[in-house]
Amino acid sequence: METTNKLKDINEVLEFLYSEFPQCFKQKDGIKPLKVGIFKDIAEKIEGSEKVSKTQVRQALRKYTSSWRYLEAVTKNEFRVDLEGAQAEKVEQEHVEHAQKALEESRAKMAKRKKQQRPRNDGDTKSYKSKGPGHPRHANKKAKVNNNKKPAPQQQRRSSGKVEPLPANEVKVNNKVKVKLGQALVNATITEVNKDEVHVELVTGMQVKTKADSLFIL
Repeated sequence: METTNKLKDINEVLEFLYSEFPQCFKQKDGIKPLKVGIFKDIAEKIEGSEKVSKTQVRQALRKYTSSWRYLEAVTKNEFRVDLEGAQAEKVEQEHVEHAQKALEESRAKMAKRKKQQRPRNDGDTKSYKSKGPGHPRHANKKAKVNNNKKPAPQQQRRSSGKVEPLPANEVKVNNKVKVKLGQALVNATITEVNKDEVHVELVTGMQVKTKADSLFIL
């Protein structure tokens, strides 16, 4: 007979983590960066559980570690914590920088989304047109656009270094790699290999599913 206790919603899985590992997972206050490899520890604890699956835990971890509160915690705490809340390894500077970048990008996307949803005021639109391109407000707008484009050359310079694809025989659990996310290469650790799919854990603790051809030598 099918169990009725099986969790379905991702938020229910998060609630499960809050209740099962209260010293590690926090809803709001007291959030700490998670130990690298925390997924493996959780997987061992829930082995054989009829309530939650490893796939659900991975999805819940992805949501937990991509939240603004968690990313802020990575930038503000010196050490990570394990499932019992005990101090684990130190948060490396590159992890802090990656969390800061992810936080900035997430907030920028949110601001852009809100701006697009904001109803346009026809009166304001007309006043912009009547003032002409020489008006200071137009100049400010141009400046903002240019400022947004400044980081691009820096990103190109950072990613222009030669990187080598990860050999097939090196696609193994626990190997340190670089994974391609969009145009960026991010340090990660392989946590699971399932045929063509490879699961990696980013430096922030986020769980990501990718392909072997997106992995590069660290």
